[in-house]
Amino acid sequence: MDVRELAKKLAEKYGYHVYMIERYLELFGEEGTIEFLEANEKGLNPVIRCNTLKISVESLRNRLVKKGFVLRKVPWIDYAFQVVKSPFSLGSTTEYLLGYYYVHRGMGSLLPVHALDPKPGEIVIDAAAAPGGKTSQMAQLMKNKGVILAVDISRERMKSLRSNLSRLGVENVIAYRMDARDLPKFGIKADKILLDAPCTGEGLIPIDRSRKKSRLIEDIKYCSTLQFSMLTALLKCLKKGGILVYSTCSIAPEENELVIHRVLERFPLSVEKMDLKDGLPGFTEFFGCKVRDEIREARRFYPHIHGTEGFFICKLRLREELNDNI
Repeated sequence: MDVRELAKKLAEKYGYHVYMIERYLELFGEEGTIEFLEANEKGLNPVIRCNTLKISVESLRNRLVKKGFVLRKVPWIDYAFQVVKSPFSLGSTTEYLLGYYYVHRGMGSLLPVHALDPKPGEIVIDAAAAPGGKTSQMAQLMKNKGVILAVDISRERMKSLRSNLSRLGVENVIAYRMDARDLPKFGIKADKILLDAPCTGEGLIPIDRSRKKSRLIEDIKYCSTLQFSMLTALLKCLKKGGILVYSTCSIAPEENELVIHRVLERFPLSVEKMDLKDGLPGFTEFFGCKVRDEIREARRFYPHIHGTEGFFICKLRLREELNDNI
């Protein structure tokens, strides 16, 4: 059976656009593609992140276990749990309402902040911050010290961000609704920046099955252009020697490695190794395209290999401060 016929067969069986399966077959091979598709069908356990601004990890675990929750430690993050069994809604417990934990869709969403490693006293920008999961994770690592500028373009999602930050007891965040691409005009220079970029969300299929057919190849191209424009703007807001972590919940190389390649070609950046115990190297060749070898230091996560959403993370260091004219 040729690739086109196999793609049609798998697309019909699992409910995807044919073009998506053709791309998976080229990236992962037949066996890897089937493992990926099967993992997407199984879904993922939700994840709760203990909010150590309000409660210790052990105290939260004991409270929830007494209520009948079955929890499993997240392998890479010592303050988070997979929820294997939940006797009732995670958003209806007293502990949730008191801000003792935040609910994440999967383990992958915890990793970008872990890679950024914000410290107390630093100036940090969260450039696509709503609804506040990563912002509040940064605040707890910073022990509510320093400043986080959390921006997002969506009015509705900013409402959720402000509500979550209030519930979680976060005190070091300035939340501002705006397009992150306009940030350079304010002359802010941050120690660290997180861009968990808007994307097609192809890595979220285990959580949201509608994404099997809700995006077209044109959406990948649109998102890639948007991501590059956001990244280039934000680099102007970074101090010399500062760190920017770029992440998406997309597995499309055009939204990941290709975006990083384009900024490496234009700006004085280095790709940094990350303190992540898992993950596969970034691609350096895909769909007839070759990108810079150092992008191998980026990390990819998949449901069939790591038990996470599909995720891409890359850590960049700015070697020279930029001016607004670049």
